[in-house]
Amino acid sequence: MATTTAPPAAAGDQTTPKKRQLLGQLGGPLRHFITTEAGSAGLLLIATIVALVWANSPLSDSYESLWHTSLAISLGSWDLDLDLRHWLDEGLMALFFFVIGMEVRREWSIGELRDRSRVTIPVIAGIGGMIVPALLFLLIAPGGEAGGGWGIVIATDTAFLLGAMAIVGPACPTQLRVFLLTLSIVDDIVAISVIGIVYSDSIDLVALAVAAGCLVGIALLSELRVWRGSAYAVLGLGLWLATLISGVHPTLAGMAAGLLITAYTPSRERVEEAASRARAFRQSPLASVARDTGRSVARSISPNERLQELLHPWTGFVIVPLFALANAGVDLRGGALSDALSSPLTWAVVVGLVGGKMLGISAGALGAIAARLGKLPQGVGKGQVVGGAALSGIGFTVSLLIAGLAFDSPQLQDEAKIGVLLAAVLAVAVGWIAFKAAAVLRGEVSAGLPTILDPPLDVTRDHVRGPLDAPLTLVEFADFECPFCGRATGMVRELRRRFGDDLRYVIRHLPLIDVHPHAELAAQAMEEAGAQGRFWELHDKLFDHQNELEFEDLLGYAGKIGIDVEEMARALSDGRHLGRVQEDVISAELSGARGTPTFFVGDRRHVGAYDADTLAAEIEACRGS
Repeated sequence: MATTTAPPAAAGDQTTPKKRQLLGQLGGPLRHFITTEAGSAGLLLIATIVALVWANSPLSDSYESLWHTSLAISLGSWDLDLDLRHWLDEGLMALFFFVIGMEVRREWSIGELRDRSRVTIPVIAGIGGMIVPALLFLLIAPGGEAGGGWGIVIATDTAFLLGAMAIVGPACPTQLRVFLLTLSIVDDIVAISVIGIVYSDSIDLVALAVAAGCLVGIALLSELRVWRGSAYAVLGLGLWLATLISGVHPTLAGMAAGLLITAYTPSRERVEEAASRARAFRQSPLASVARDTGRSVARSISPNERLQELLHPWTGFVIVPLFALANAGVDLRGGALSDALSSPLTWAVVVGLVGGKMLGISAGALGAIAARLGKLPQGVGKGQVVGGAALSGIGFTVSLLIAGLAFDSPQLQDEAKIGVLLAAVLAVAVGWIAFKAAAVLRGEVSAGLPTILDPPLDVTRDHVRGPLDAPLTLVEFADFECPFCGRATGMVRELRRRFGDDLRYVIRHLPLIDVHPHAELAAQAMEEAGAQGRFWELHDKLFDHQNELEFEDLLGYAGKIGIDVEEMARALSDGRHLGRVQEDVISAELSGARGTPTFFVGDRRHVGAYDADTLAAEIEACRGS
């Protein structure tokens, strides 16, 4: 085990369980996704306002003429000629839904959706949040062409939803965001399927077969863990062209391709290889070594996460705002607004999005809870579910896209778009009222995870390294088979050197047995070592040999540091310390620790990077408070 300071740890450098629902901080990739989506909402709002002002100004003619400008790509006798709006709607938006598809796959494979028991309630709520709005729309909308716009009301704009949540939602809405994000995944899959199937033109079967072949190729690349993005780009371009020619809307192909991009946690071997290459570059900073180092680092990260890191900022901060700029510009002059407000189509959209989403999602979620099909995430109240359901009535991006596809009549398109814009404003207002009512009537002021260590530190029970009465405390929930915990030991040593006798370090067990099958046995061995006064000696030994934690290995380490081996064997066989380990697991759940390592500075849970400098600054702040 290295004795040097651990490298700065990213927020996502943490092992999380596959099945057990340990309630704690979100994974770094999901936090990054939420941050990007919420941040892009501001640009989306600005783009919408600019589009509306532009379309209703003396320069309104330039608005339409710009987006109808033709842009053609020709190669010999073949050419592809689309106007700018269609390049956005059918080209760049396919890339946007490709990123959405990758996020769904990542969360399903290694993220928040890996625990399938947590999916039940949001899936049922999501289905209710599509069926009820569609039914209300069909009840209100006139027949004929207008009735074909039912797909407008099944969509939710995740970016606007998260942005509105930051403004009108509860304090610390982390868990509610996760619930609504899971729900919106169901929404996105169904909505894009509706676009690709219901609102597509006549189908070219040959082109569709070519598109299917490209999808198979992407799936093979993913299964073979091909790491070069260029290979995916070539097949992705072929998929987009084939889908466009086939008559199926390309956004469906984008979502399907994203779902096929594999996501996996970095293997220990790949990470160690990348670290070795980095050390070689430090010793020999040559171009060839730098190239090998870069390739090694790239191979250690799944194609899914690398492509998301590359594309998500572009889709969130460029593509979606451009889409809003191109599609939200409705000319409200000449009686268009009054005509829309008297149109059944407009109100069918408003009622479907605002009333239908709130009623469908709330009834679906609360009904499933009453039927004991699942439970809400820790910290989320039923009143907050109603507030989140109301905000889900912000259909915007996908709703505007479907409005443009559903109607040939410009008048119907404008009436539907006005309904979408009006629904977004009303959904925020209704959501604000619902959240205020939940806070006042039900005391639901926060939807976050616990942040306080529970139970508090007890020096007569906990394992403490350093003076028992030290003024500063660092607590770690750890798993002895977790590679991130192993790397964090160097950081902890650095902190103990910096703070000396002013810092006491405490470790509690959080064995993630579905990820690390030997972790629970190792934790029991640690407790027996503690009973024999050798806790920290065995602690260091186990982190030196994280890949070798079988029963016989543990006995061997015990013998080397002077532990009674026979007593250790009996303790591991009869499970006498299992209850003590499980107490720590319960403490992790009560304290909001889901993955390992999770740190507490004093009694407050630390969220984010856990390199020595970051934690040292937080510890110093704790000293001054």
